[in-house]
Amino acid sequence: MASPAPSAQDTLFSRVVNHEAFGGILLMMAAVAALLVANSSLSGIYDSALKSYFAVTLNGEGIEKPLILWINDGLMAVFFFLIGLELKRELLEGKLKNPRDVILPGMAAVGGMAVPAMIYAYINWGNPETIGGWAIPAATDIAFALGILALVGSRAPTSLKVFLLTLAILDDLGAIIIIALFYTAELKVDYLFMAVIPLIGLIILNLRGAHRIAPALLLGTIMWFFVLRSGVHATLAGVVTAFCIPLYDRWGKSPLHSLENGLTPYVNFGIIPIFAFANAGVVLAGMSVGNLLEPVPMGIATGLVVGKMVGVFGVTFLMVKFGLARLPHGANWAHIFGLACLAGVGFTMSLFIGGLSFSDPAMINEVRLGVLSGSVVAGVVGYTVLMLASQRQEKRAKADPVLAE
Repeated sequence: MASPAPSAQDTLFSRVVNHEAFGGILLMMAAVAALLVANSSLSGIYDSALKSYFAVTLNGEGIEKPLILWINDGLMAVFFFLIGLELKRELLEGKLKNPRDVILPGMAAVGGMAVPAMIYAYINWGNPETIGGWAIPAATDIAFALGILALVGSRAPTSLKVFLLTLAILDDLGAIIIIALFYTAELKVDYLFMAVIPLIGLIILNLRGAHRIAPALLLGTIMWFFVLRSGVHATLAGVVTAFCIPLYDRWGKSPLHSLENGLTPYVNFGIIPIFAFANAGVVLAGMSVGNLLEPVPMGIATGLVVGKMVGVFGVTFLMVKFGLARLPHGANWAHIFGLACLAGVGFTMSLFIGGLSFSDPAMINEVRLGVLSGSVVAGVVGYTVLMLASQRQEKRAKADPVLAE
């Protein structure tokens, strides 16, 4: 018996969900929902729910944390696990395999992390209470940035998406390194040594090309627990576990591809929106425009809007002018400028690093204000510049068909 043809509603829903911009739009909706709830009569419920403690213990030993930390330490470990899978795949067979293809976006990513960090540090210099947030504006949000670029559509060269994706992946790698080096709490060496035991098991499974994923996930969860208790941020266990998933097993099948494809919808449409809803609730009561001029939000917003643009565009310009690299195929300098602005959308990773930098709720609120305002401005400016650049290129191509080739 033939299966019924999909309805028009099903087809429309599938097109919407599978659109490249849908993840970014869903993330934006979660952030707006958090803002509305945090500034409504439901704010008390929202705040108390995030502070509610949940415990997993055995004979008095285990983990007891508020819901917000279960999200940031637990669910985000899955997010970093997916990033690790993507990084390994790209390094072994993707955009990061050929060093020549990585040089330009790689150096642009370095500039795009260094300049925002320096701007934040300059604005907060001499203030030991706020200087620790220097890494907050250094990261680019892949989902948001690619979602906005997808809204530009086919007007923008395809090479721009590859350039932005490579830049954002390397940006995430840089953020992971920063978290590991600079955001480790008081180190408990005994738990760190215990984390080595499941790590050895993961390495053995990887070297043997194990087909079954469940043992690796179990060992990864055990390692996550030990890393969490050691003081090193537990999300790093997700990255390490991902790098121990075999790209191909003994029969030529890919556990990594299967896991990445199966996990991506849950992360993009579940974990990241939940994180955004839990972390983007800026309390606006008592705030004014003057609050944006406070050192923390000013440092973050300026780093994202100005620092990312200067770092990414400046390094790209120097690399091309000195003959060390070439512009992406079909792209002009206006496209690169728009993409550099778009790199300033730092939402997810910036909020995450902000939560690691500060524990005071008032400071966290300032972080949220800076991240949201900076990301919105960077996103709007980047989208506008890319649209204008693409429209101008289309008009020039129509006037001179040689340019269209």
